[in-house]
Amino acid sequence: MVKSISLILFSLSLALGGQFLLKFGMNQVGRVGAGDVGYYVTMLLKAFFHPYIIIGLSLYVISAISWLVVLSRVNLSFAYPFAGLGYIAVMFISWRFLHEPISAMRLTGAILIALGVIFISRS
Repeated sequence: MVKSISLILFSLSLALGGQFLLKFGMNQVGRVGAGDVGYYVTMLLKAFFHPYIIIGLSLYVISAISWLVVLSRVNLSFAYPFAGLGYIAVMFISWRFLHEPISAMRLTGAILIALGVIFISRS
C-alpha cells in the first residue's frame, strides 16, 4: 500500500509542477483578452511555444501515464481523493512563489480537504 501511495503522490507532484509551470509561463505570455481570430492564434502560438508551458504540458503527460499505473493497482475510490492534496499544495505554492493571498476561508477549506484525505487513506 505504501508503494501505491508513493506512486499516487508522484503522479500528483508531476501534475502540480505542470500546473505551476503553466501559470508561470502564462504570466510571462500575458493575459488573454478579447480580440479577433488572429489575436487568439497569435496568443496560442506564443503560449504553446513558451518553454515553461511546453515543460508544464510535458509534466502533465507524464503525470497522466503514471496515473494510469496507479489506476491499474488501486481502487479509484482510494486513489482519486488524494487529488485533493493537489488543491492544498497549489494554494501554498501559489502563496509562496506567486504571492497570491490565502484567506482564512481558504485555509479552513484546505484543512478540511487534508482531513478528508487522511480519513480516506486509512480506510
